[in-house]
Amino acid sequence: MAQLFPRTADMWLRLALLLLSLGLVGVFVAFVVLSRSSYVTDQGWTIHQPVPFSHEHHAGALQIDCRYCHSNVENSPVAGLPPTHTCMSCHSQIWTGADMLEPVRQSLVQGEPLRWNRVSKLPDYVFFHHGVHVNAGVGCAECHGRVDRMPLMQKAEPFTMSWCLDCHQDPAPRLRPREAVTDMNWEYKGDRRELGEALMRRFHIGDGNLTHCYTCHR
Repeated sequence: MAQLFPRTADMWLRLALLLLSLGLVGVFVAFVVLSRSSYVTDQGWTIHQPVPFSHEHHAGALQIDCRYCHSNVENSPVAGLPPTHTCMSCHSQIWTGADMLEPVRQSLVQGEPLRWNRVSKLPDYVFFHHGVHVNAGVGCAECHGRVDRMPLMQKAEPFTMSWCLDCHQDPAPRLRPREAVTDMNWEYKGDRRELGEALMRRFHIGDGNLTHCYTCHR
């Protein structure tokens, strides 16, 4: 009886199946790598703003407290963005003719707020409350990085679900006294975990389940 397939047919079939399997694994790995890359998370990217505001100058050189501009951060879900009159409380006296501040002056004259572009944002299905975190002792730098060293604001962390869970599963090493939350230069010379655990007991942090789905998805 005539042979329908050549002797090498089985080898080619096995090779094709092997290449198909490797291809599927490669696609999965590429998807995982891409989903965690800065291309998706925007980590480290600079977002265009209507005015090139420098945190390095204001928070770093001038030592302006974060709460001067982000006035809602201690009691609101959102930190808040400064209204124009906050900017003009200084710039009506200094740099009054600077070209880069023309949008600020126009905002004041026209009574229209500046349209700042959000750098760190979460999906609509995620519940986050700035006040809860600030009053628990989570420093601004833990999430936003050393903004006092950023000429232009960048997204310092990926803000992925796994990144948030890392902290919720073990918050102690990331906590500091409430009075040091906005202090970019704060350092603790003792055992940071011991300090954090003491703060957790003092403010009853973690009495509930910080990793329960309802904590962030409501």
